[in-house]
Amino acid sequence: MADLKAFAEQLVNLTVKEVNELATILKEEYGIEPAAAAVAVAAGPAAAGAAVAEEKTSFDVVLKSAGAAKLQVVKAVKEACGLGLKEAKDLVDGAPSTVKEGLAKDEAESLKKTLEEAGAEVELK
Repeated sequence: MADLKAFAEQLVNLTVKEVNELATILKEEYGIEPAAAAVAVAAGPAAAGAAVAEEKTSFDVVLKSAGAAKLQVVKAVKEACGLGLKEAKDLVDGAPSTVKEGLAKDEAESLKKTLEEAGAEVELK
């Protein structure tokens, strides 16, 4: 068990460059896609510097304006956020405002598309 702990400690202390080299070795020599391994290593305490180099994974959906079809946008916000009609209307009236925070990229893109189809002007941050 001590060997596994030492191995885990070595993984946690890898630099970004070393993680990239490890990912290349795993992919080329063993056919393993290292996405899960890179996430596990990035979660370690040495990841403060690595997090800057990583792709952004958390997005906020910001309603810039309701556009011409305000009622449709209010309905879309109400449905997407699970809000009451008044809360959704207040959120749309308060534009620019954040609709949802901390979404994964695909969820944020989906919500953005839904709101844009309703006529809103939306931005991801």
